[in-house]
Amino acid sequence: MRSARPSLALIVPATNAPPTLERCLEPLRRGEAELIVATDPPGGSPAAARNEGAGRASAEVLVFVDADVVVHADAIDRLRDAFAADPTLTAVFGAYDDRPPASGTVSRFRNLLHHHVHSSSPGPAQTFWAGIGAVRRDAFLDAGGFDARRFRTAAVEDIDLGRRLRARGGRIVLDPAIRGTHLKRWSLAEMVRTDLVRRAIPWTRIQLEERELSSELNVGARHRLATVLALGAALAAAGGRARLAGGAAAGTVALDLPFMRLLARREGLGGVVLGTPLLLVHRLVGAVGFGLGALAHAGAGFPRSRAGEPGETAVDGA
Repeated sequence: MRSARPSLALIVPATNAPPTLERCLEPLRRGEAELIVATDPPGGSPAAARNEGAGRASAEVLVFVDADVVVHADAIDRLRDAFAADPTLTAVFGAYDDRPPASGTVSRFRNLLHHHVHSSSPGPAQTFWAGIGAVRRDAFLDAGGFDARRFRTAAVEDIDLGRRLRARGGRIVLDPAIRGTHLKRWSLAEMVRTDLVRRAIPWTRIQLEERELSSELNVGARHRLATVLALGAALAAAGGRARLAGGAAAGTVALDLPFMRLLARREGLGGVVLGTPLLLVHRLVGAVGFGLGALAHAGAGFPRSRAGEPGETAVDGA
């Protein structure tokens, strides 16, 4: 049953005065919605900024947009319509488009990879994404908002929020038709650091705390096998077993063939050639991150998740 179109608050965390902020805000100013830019929250992290913005909002639905994302012209209307069409919907998030403007092999590869992961996984989701994502304000407050105490820098605070929303019975949907252009420029060092420290390690710890390994987005069975093969290729190469290393690397690429096809369409043969070693690095970093995350979990005494328990809200003004 369709309900009235809800009011929206558009929240942009901008704690480091990003140069992309004005480009991000331009299309958001055109919508009939509150626009809140959080520039100096307590704690200074994106999680804290989003919570501070949510505390100032009065709308029924909180829409989070990263400061380096330019939403498509129809994105905000699609978000509003999703909640109007389904009163049981708790949260919905979208995807990057396949035309990232940043030049350079690493930037093109990393932005297209994120696009591919979301665009190939539409439907019910177990997590949330704050790049372009919306959640009902009441559900957000009930879940305690983003965990700014645990995530003091940009990491998987949105995934963590999504798991807590789901633990409370919330329903989350990934709709790749809700799109934005990602303006981020990547270096190889930043890609490795982000994939390892801000993604793989904390995401592994969350899964181990919940005693359940996720099987969606980029941690499904096929992705896990590709990661294992990339690790095998690295170990074989280190041991001087070139043929075995080549076979394992070829297996990794074969399992990621849908993404390689996207690279071929958007970047041509050169993109595939240059993207292949980056894909192997990405997978290898994921394997290392899982190991380090497991060690960190063990070092913390194998804690269990409290996601399903009522918690104290961390949102200012709530």
